[in-house]
Amino acid sequence: MTPGQYEAIIHRGVPLAGEWGIRVLSAEAGIARLELPHDPRLLRPGDTVSGPAIMGFADVAMWAALLSVSEGRDESLTATMNIAFLRPCGPGPLQAEARLIKGSGRSLFGEVVITRVDDPRPCVHVTTGWVKPSAR
Repeated sequence: MTPGQYEAIIHRGVPLAGEWGIRVLSAEAGIARLELPHDPRLLRPGDTVSGPAIMGFADVAMWAALLSVSEGRDESLTATMNIAFLRPCGPGPLQAEARLIKGSGRSLFGEVVITRVDDPRPCVHVTTGWVKPSAR
């Protein structure tokens, strides 16, 4: 699948990702890279992207990594998210790299690193657990 096809799936499944303008730069073999453009609506005092926006961006990035190993069909649900805000991200744009660490079985695990587009030093580190829903 192309990045644009993953992006379309994500924007349909999480319309807020489309409203925020989240772009899928690449998604393959359990690794996805996404971009969150600058958007004044996502800022908090101090001219930096807000925590809730960063958490949403990380969650969408991990879903893109999951989609990349499931032919674009993934109904997994976020079960846990542990987030470390390492330094202010600034006003954006931001880039996320999501990596699937354990992608088989009912429980899935991954990590996301978020940086500024113009600075490769991590701003945010996320570990996340997902669960596949039971077959009905």
